Amino acid sequence: MSVSAAHRGDARMAWLLIAPALLGFLVFAVYPTLRGIYLSFTDFRVIGDANWIGGANFVRMMGDEVFWNSLRVTVYYVLLSAGGVIVLSLVTAVILHRLTTSTTIRSVIIIPFLVSNIVAGVIWTWMMDSQLGIANELLEAVGIPRIQFFTDPAWAIPALAAVTVWKGLGYTTILLFVGLQAIPVQVYEAGRLDGASEFQMFRRITIPLLRPVLAMVVILTIINCFQIFDLVQVTTKGGPENSTNVLQNYIYSKAFGQFDFGYASAISLGLFLIMLVITFVQMRLSRINESDTD
Repeated sequence: MSVSAAHRGDARMAWLLIAPALLGFLVFAVYPTLRGIYLSFTDFRVIGDANWIGGANFVRMMGDEVFWNSLRVTVYYVLLSAGGVIVLSLVTAVILHRLTTSTTIRSVIIIPFLVSNIVAGVIWTWMMDSQLGIANELLEAVGIPRIQFFTDPAWAIPALAAVTVWKGLGYTTILLFVGLQAIPVQVYEAGRLDGASEFQMFRRITIPLLRPVLAMVVILTIINCFQIFDLVQVTTKGGPENSTNVLQNYIYSKAFGQFDFGYASAISLGLFLIMLVITFVQMRLSRINESDTD
């Protein structure tokens, strides 16, 4: 058998093996994406045909006060939750890497990530209940008045962010911990010989060498926070007074509450473009493909 014939046989086998995954990707990812983009330029409402209306949905979106409020609420939530997850995960990963070798501790911190958002939302709703929740019981025990965590507009988003930080902390910590293990031990030993403190080594060694992994974690965390929906539905359903009406919740209400799928698709496309820009800017600023170990 010639070499070219063998290559053709390998290529056919490769296409045969990837065909199921490729078919699933086309059916469940590519087609819905293209269909959603098309519907964003129509007035589709389930009943009746989808009439092409050009950019009317996007013009409507620019003047939609609820949309802009949802965008502000979403950005506020992302800043609190993503910022909390990244900072606390980095600190926790460094502590695990530099100060402890316990595999038990490393295993325990990832447990909240294994809990679904629905279950986490229900549990934290009980724990933060203004009357019977243990969180308010503890606050009252130290002399702090009870807080209406999910029913006070001022506290609703911080409460949701706190639940998100609790749930995402373990997974993000493990990702950063793996990145820390790739940093050569000799670099830290040289730092100690030069008299550097732990904080100085963290700032001048750990952060620069961890930059590619940290950039990836930042991007994934921000995207994940922008996609918040189930936690809001379980805890606040967008209230009180639209204070937690994030974009995903607004899209859902437009599509499945008012059956305005054309406008909901336009908002979804806008959210996609926002996340695309944020990802591109973050990758450029962090130089995600570069490493200071090179």
